[in-house]
Amino acid sequence: MNITPKSIIGDIKKKNGNINRVIFTGCGASMADLYPGYYFISHESKHLLSSIMQANEFNYDTPKDVNENTIVITASLGGSTPESVEATKHARELGAHVVTLSHVPNSAIINEAEYSLVHGFEEDYAHKTEKMTLALQLAIEIVNQFEGYDYYADAQKAFEGLFNLINQEANMVAPAAEEFATKYKDENTIYVLGSGASADVAYSTASFLFMEMQWISSPTIHSGEFFHGPFELALKDTPYLLFMSDGNTRHLDARAMAFLQRFDTKLTVIDAKDHGLASIASSNVIDYFNPMLITGVMRVYAEKLAEARQHPLTQRRYMWKLENY
Repeated sequence: MNITPKSIIGDIKKKNGNINRVIFTGCGASMADLYPGYYFISHESKHLLSSIMQANEFNYDTPKDVNENTIVITASLGGSTPESVEATKHARELGAHVVTLSHVPNSAIINEAEYSLVHGFEEDYAHKTEKMTLALQLAIEIVNQFEGYDYYADAQKAFEGLFNLINQEANMVAPAAEEFATKYKDENTIYVLGSGASADVAYSTASFLFMEMQWISSPTIHSGEFFHGPFELALKDTPYLLFMSDGNTRHLDARAMAFLQRFDTKLTVIDAKDHGLASIASSNVIDYFNPMLITGVMRVYAEKLAEARQHPLTQRRYMWKLENY
């Protein structure tokens, strides 16, 4: 049997047609990769309650209504993140239907899950977004199979063209990424902005590509929240990176961009519209496909920044080196 998001959700529905809640839970970049799935359900479903939780928060402060009417989706790249493994086990003990996403077959998290999908990572820039893509596919299947989704065909068409578009655009941005690297390589702080389904791409870029992998302080700011406090720090030559979505929240990003340009900050914009997202995704679904495209393109920027700083993306102070933290 070919295990797919569609077949998994179909099997869950056969077992229980009364699903009323979907929880996405993980740690770090894997939690951020689940965000587009959460965002889709929270915006498109008329009946399902959707939430996203840090795995250890789920373990220690579990929502009271997690039961057989709940789907819990967990993720861990290596499959061994202790908090996420425990969340997967805990959700099953509570009777929830548990789906996990991991890059490693037969890993600890997969062994605890009821259903699992193994994703790629090393193959190319598109596959670095596969975990995120699978989370969105699961979310779309949940909404479509349990209540119907008018734009299901549009979403499937976008999925069909997504990976080719990501690789095409990632392979074209080296000059812009090198310019970014030269411009920002000596910065100690870079502010990152985004909105909509891409809000957690801003978070993951800041927390993992910059803080974890480059040791650069990097506050994350929702583009809409920028004008409610953070814009006071927008001074000449202050470093900013803005992810501009194509879709309903584009106005939020454009407003932030105009302000940052007005005060002559050091600004780089990665714009999904510039990278042709509308060529694969209709206006009915385009909001939900921004995160994958932006993530794939941003990876090239991160690699060039690491080269310019002579600081490999794999270098760590603590991770993989300390125990008992």
